[in-house]
Parts: sequence; C-alpha cells; structure tokens
Amino acid sequence: MSLLPDVFALNDSSPSSLFNISMDYIVSNLNVITKLDPKSRWRQLKDDIILPAEICERLLEAYQKKYRINDNIANMFRDRTRTRLNRVKLRNSRITDEGLRCLMEHKPSEVELIQCEYLSQASLDIISNNSENLVSLKFGPLTYALSQDENLYRQRRFVIDAPKLQRLSIHCRGMSIFPLLLLKPLHNLTHLDLSEFSSAGSTWALHELKNLVTLVLHSVLWSKEIIDWIATLTNLRHLDVSQPNERHGKYMNPNEILTKLVTSLPNLEYLDISGTNLAGTGSAVPAATDGMSDLEHVRCDIPGLVSRVDRPLEFLGLYGTLHGACKRHDIPAKVITGDANEEQILIAGSVYMERPAMLTRVLNDLYYMFRSIEHYNAYVGRALNVVLTAMETHCLEKHIQISGSATLFYIVKGKDRSRIGIHLKRRIIKVLLDGMEAHLGDDTMMRNGCLTLCQFKIPNDVLFEYERVVQILLNGVSDVNQEGFVQRIAIYLLNSLACQVDGTQKRFLGVHGAIGKMLNLIADRLERRICDDVLEVAWSTMWNVTDETPHNCQLFLDNRGMEYFLACLKSFPDKEELLRNMMGLLGNVAEVPSLRPQLMNRLFLTVFYELLESSSDGIEVSYNAAGVLAHMASDGPEAWTVFEPARDAVLERIATAVESWDRRAERNINYRSFEPILSLLHAHHTPQCQHWAVWALANLTTVYPDKYCGLVEAEGGLRLLNALLQHPGPYSMIKDLARLVIDNCARHSQDAPRADTPDN
Repeated sequence: MSLLPDVFALNDSSPSSLFNISMDYIVSNLNVITKLDPKSRWRQLKDDIILPAEICERLLEAYQKKYRINDNIANMFRDRTRTRLNRVKLRNSRITDEGLRCLMEHKPSEVELIQCEYLSQASLDIISNNSENLVSLKFGPLTYALSQDENLYRQRRFVIDAPKLQRLSIHCRGMSIFPLLLLKPLHNLTHLDLSEFSSAGSTWALHELKNLVTLVLHSVLWSKEIIDWIATLTNLRHLDVSQPNERHGKYMNPNEILTKLVTSLPNLEYLDISGTNLAGTGSAVPAATDGMSDLEHVRCDIPGLVSRVDRPLEFLGLYGTLHGACKRHDIPAKVITGDANEEQILIAGSVYMERPAMLTRVLNDLYYMFRSIEHYNAYVGRALNVVLTAMETHCLEKHIQISGSATLFYIVKGKDRSRIGIHLKRRIIKVLLDGMEAHLGDDTMMRNGCLTLCQFKIPNDVLFEYERVVQILLNGVSDVNQEGFVQRIAIYLLNSLACQVDGTQKRFLGVHGAIGKMLNLIADRLERRICDDVLEVAWSTMWNVTDETPHNCQLFLDNRGMEYFLACLKSFPDKEELLRNMMGLLGNVAEVPSLRPQLMNRLFLTVFYELLESSSDGIEVSYNAAGVLAHMASDGPEAWTVFEPARDAVLERIATAVESWDRRAERNINYRSFEPILSLLHAHHTPQCQHWAVWALANLTTVYPDKYCGLVEAEGGLRLLNALLQHPGPYSMIKDLARLVIDNCARHSQDAPRADTPDN
C-alpha cells in the first residue's frame, strides 16, 4: 500500500532535469531519433540510434503522458538489437495486435494493458508466445483481449500460458471465466486480482493455488464456496473482498463469515471489506474467550475482528461499509479507509486509485471537504496529489473529471495557492486541459475547467500549452445557441489569451477561427438586438487578436467585419464600451497599408469623420477615429479617392480634435510596440498625421513613463523625434509635443536606478 505524498513537500522549485527536458523534446520531435520508412511509411529508428531499456521504457512513459501510443510508435521498437524493453505498460492506447507484437517480442517481464480497446483476442496468443520471462501481467478495463467463449479456452487447455507468472490482474467487467484461468495451472502465482468479474464461478480448478499471498476479488459476487476456498489460503497476507456499492456487499451471517476468514488466515495483514456488511451493525461485543481469558474484557466494535484485538491489521478497508463502520472507536487496525475524517478519505483516494466507481465517491467527499474554507489545513497537499493523480489516471471517466476539477477550483483559489510552484502549476493546468479536451461536450466539465483556469495568471501561466487552451476555448464559444456561463467565461479567457502575447500566438488564434467565431456571436446578438457583455468582449477579443497582426486584420475584412461594425453602430449607438472596442479594432486594420484601400469608402470615412467629435468613453473613441484617419491620410493625397468627406476637412478636424484632448488623461489602452505610431512621423506631406502621433507619445510618456519611455527609446523614437524637430514642415504645436516626449524620456532615464547601485 503506497500513499500519495504531500505535493507541497516535493521540491517543486528545482529546475527540470536535463534528462526530462531532453525526453520531452524528443517526444514532441520524434524526427530527431526516427525516420519514416519510404515503403511501409512506418516510423523507425535512425540507423545510428541505439536505446537501452531504461531509455526505451521512459520514452514510452513520456509519450503516453502527451499522446496516445499507436502501432507507428510501437514499430520504433521492432529492431531488438537496438532497443530493449523489460516492461511494457500501456494505458489508453490505440495499439493493435500487430503493434503489441513489436513490443512483446522483447520478452518483457512485466506487461500492463489498460484501456487498450483496439486489441483483440489474438493478443493473448501474442502474449503467451512471448511469455518465458513474464512475471507480472495486468489487463485493465476496456481491454477486450479476453473472450467470453469458454469452449475456446477449454479446447486449447489454457487461457494464459506463462510458466513464471507470479502476478496476474484482470479487471474485466462482467466476465465469469475465473476457474478457466487455471486450466493450465500457474504454480508460481502469488498475486491474483480478478476485480469486477461478475462471478467467481466454480472453484473446481482453484485448489491448485496454494501459494497465493494476495487475492483481490473487488466487485466479485460472493458465494459460500468461494468463502470456503479463501479460508484454505493460509499464506494469504492481502485479501480484498470489497464492493463498489452496498447493493452487492450483503452477506448472510456477516459476523460469522468475517470471523471465519480472519481466524483461518493467520498471516493476514491487509483486509478490505469496503461496501459490504461484514463489519456488522456496530454493536460492541466482548472478545471471544475460548481459552483466552485475558481478552475477556477487551471490546471490539467489529465483531468479526475480535481475534485481532491484540494483533491489529496493518490495513483495513471500511469505505462505504454498512452501518458506518469507519466511524466506530474500537477498530483493530493501524490504517483505515472510510469517510469519518480527512485522513481516512485521503487514504481511500490513494488505495482505490484504480477503481473509478469508488474513486468518484472519494473525490466527492474531498469536494465537500474543501468547499468549506475552514477545512484548509495540513491535508491540502496530499488532497491535491490525490485529485491530480485521479484525473491523470482516469481521463476518460467523466464523473472523476467533474468531481476532481470542482475540488481543484477550491484548492487553487485557497490560501495555499502561493505554495503552488511552477512545476505543480503546470501539472494542474495540463490535467485540467486533458479533462476538458476529453469531455468537450459536457457543460459542467467545461465550466469547472474554465473557472479553475481563471485562478491562474492569464496568459503567462498557460503559455506552455497556449495552442491547446485556445482550441478548447474556441470550441466553448463555437455554438451560438449555447448561451450560458460556459460561453461567457470562455470568451473572457480568449480575450485574455489574445492580450499581451506575440504575433505568432495572435496569428494562431486567427488561423483557428477566432475571428469567425467572434463575428458569429456578434451576428447572433445583432439578430436578437441584444447588447451584452458577450458582444462587447467579442469585439475586444478581435481588437486584441488583430493587434499588429495583418493576417487577422485581413480575416476581419474577409468575414464581412465592416458590415457588422456598421450594424452594431446603428443598433447600439450609445454603448460606450462597445464603440471603444470597435474603433480600437479598426485602428489596427488601418495600420496595415495594404488594407487601407478597403477602408477608403465614403460610408466608412463619414462614420470615422463624425466620431472625431465623439466624447464617448472620454477621449478613446475620438482618439481611435483620429488614428484610423491619420493612417489613411498618411498614404498621401493621391490615395484619398473619395470626394466626401474631403481630405482637407478631415485633416482640419483631426487637428482640432487632438488639440482638445487632455494630455494627462489616463488611458484604457495597451501598446506592445510604437512602430505604427512612429511610422507616421515620416508623413511630412501631412503634418496632421504627425500631430496625432506625437500627441499619443506625449500622453503615454507623461502618464505612464515607466511603461512607455523605455519603449520609445528602444524603438528609435528619440532619433525620429529629433529629426522631426530639424525638419521645416511640422508646425509649432507638433514640435512642442515632440520636445515634451524627449524631455519625458530624459527625465525617466535620469530617475531610473543605475544597475551598479543598490535599491534602498
């Protein structure tokens, strides 16, 4: 029994090992060590690559954490002179019999196949034909290698032919081939786990198992014959006859049955009777005395365990046991699972990690425990490890993902959030994304995942999984009819993900349909004449996505973006936040020289011209309208192809608007680069363009010197401003603003702490 440690006690701040970094890189870039065979198109190792067993097994493990193993990956291990596998552990793979053959021909000592649904019954022959070294074999749920055809097994005289096998585990829901396993006796078998078989069946072949040390019959329907057989296994140290729910765990004469098992098994240390009535009703009784007068006055709250009062069990499973057995006082066991307290629940989480039905109940208990703030205590680190391991192990189990993600939300928003280091943070985020990706159609899972992601710093904390987060969230907003919390929170997260990231990531958003999905949401709101936060954030998201990203600006125009702009302006003329977001977006479009001709339209220009005098949202709408027109005018008089509004009238109103703005106005705006603004300083043919640009720089370096003075210097702005001062074209107001920017930057540079002096 291995209990999961406190994740906060692990050295989370240490850097990843070079081995792990290299392995992660190889998994993501298999072409480093492999090539495609030109004929078969299968992946194979490059000629100069040789991998020892330790590397091969870690490679399989690392690949499974990120992707699903398939035959193409298995083919990498076909050449046994250059690869070696002692252990083959596959979970949730797409491997077929042929892929398994590549791995089994290494003659491994340990094989584990869990959720390998593409394997057929032929895989049993592949395992048996390569079993000379096999000591441990496990078939997990959703691995359909075992057939229900009993006649087939009887004809061949064995189910599994592995002479050295010591550990056999078969978790196959509803099967009943228990005795058939031993048609060809497995004399070396010491550990047998037949969880979830519908029935243990007849025991006619079981008496060959004289050396069993561990027997697990979880969720197996009991019979008197089975109980009698178990009582003969005098070497048994570990017995599990638990049930996932109370319906199937009701024994007749439970006190007598438990007494018989415990007294017949002198070496028993680990006993699990969870979900049964074997612990009795809870009435305390004196210990049996038969020649043991020293126990006469000893009390035990579980009648069937009276004989173990002086020799307590190392472990006793009482989770979900009838009559609240885990809450009793006098229990002869050192470690107990149950739901009486946090310790019992966490032990249950560790012990039942491979049992989805029981694990779901454990996670529900943890959820109710952490939903209440007073339960934040020393158990948080262990609970977090249980939840994460459960979600990692059972990605396809929806109820585990839902319960786990709900508990994660309360843990990561609690007072221990500061203890979550970078490695643990990434583990949490990856687990959430895996669960959301596996259950995209489930509103509850998407809601839990989004809410928990909101507890992290977006986008910084999720940049390592940026592309996957974007794709999951875009799915969350794709259905306009799904108007609800998931859509709303997904669009808020997308907006945050589009802000403060580089052009490559913004382009990724555009390529994967962000613009189109935002416009679909806008079209839906227009049709229903609803102006809500979703409409406003959709425009804000496109504003962020198009920032210095010409490709996305083009997508906006190609998807009839200007039509939606005019429609929103007409339908919701008084919505300041909406108008600001729309004009910010059009400012990005106008910064792209090749797209400006598409804005050279009488209707569009008239709207921009009128908005120059807008006082909506302070100066922001007027500022953005002036920016759009300044960029369009910067192409020169010959590019102005409309007669109305006239270019001269537009320029005059731009200058008037700029002069009216408060230079110390605080702004709701964020610039990553001043390149588009600085480019306007070259427009000596149209000084009004320069006027808008230098006002923008003056405002930003005055109000936010720490943020923007350095940016002006880094992008060569001071050189351009000094050149502008020397040029005869700009009028005095422009030069005054230019001097102000230069002075702001000089003052900031002088006030900034020097690198060779300490801060006080």
